[in-house]
Amino acid sequence: MSAKHPGSLRRAAYRIFRRIPPGPSHAIIRMTAPTFSVGAIALIEWDGRVLALRQSHRTGMSLPGGLVNRGEQPAQAVTREVREETGLRIDPGDVCATVFDTRARHIDVIFRVHCEAEPTVAPASEATAYDWLEPHDWDDPDTATVRILEAAEAVHRVKQIGRLLD
Repeated sequence: MSAKHPGSLRRAAYRIFRRIPPGPSHAIIRMTAPTFSVGAIALIEWDGRVLALRQSHRTGMSLPGGLVNRGEQPAQAVTREVREETGLRIDPGDVCATVFDTRARHIDVIFRVHCEAEPTVAPASEATAYDWLEPHDWDDPDTATVRILEAAEAVHRVKQIGRLLD
């Protein structure tokens, strides 16, 4: 028995599952599949530097953003979180990267926001201070921030196109 040649029990389960309406079948999938929390993060860039926040609930500097609420899209979440934490109004544009932490069962959706001039940042909510830092010049970033900055660095590299393997 394998995925290529499922056993009779698995084939029967697939036939039954196929007949279940979408609502209940999605509920079954949600109960059996791993669940992940989702964050939406903004890399707000100005003059080659990235906006870093000191936040009351984190050690070290971190990036603006937060968890995506139920029924919310990541672009809506990052827009809301950036406004709450910095007072800035943004158009997040397209997703530039995603980062998966399978151990923590968390996904971060990352957006890049380029600023032509230095914006006026007003730390609020859980943000207590801010600074503009070089992407490689962060003192004591938290683990999630390190993961996100590494993904952001990958955005600037030439993409490797996938290929068919024998």
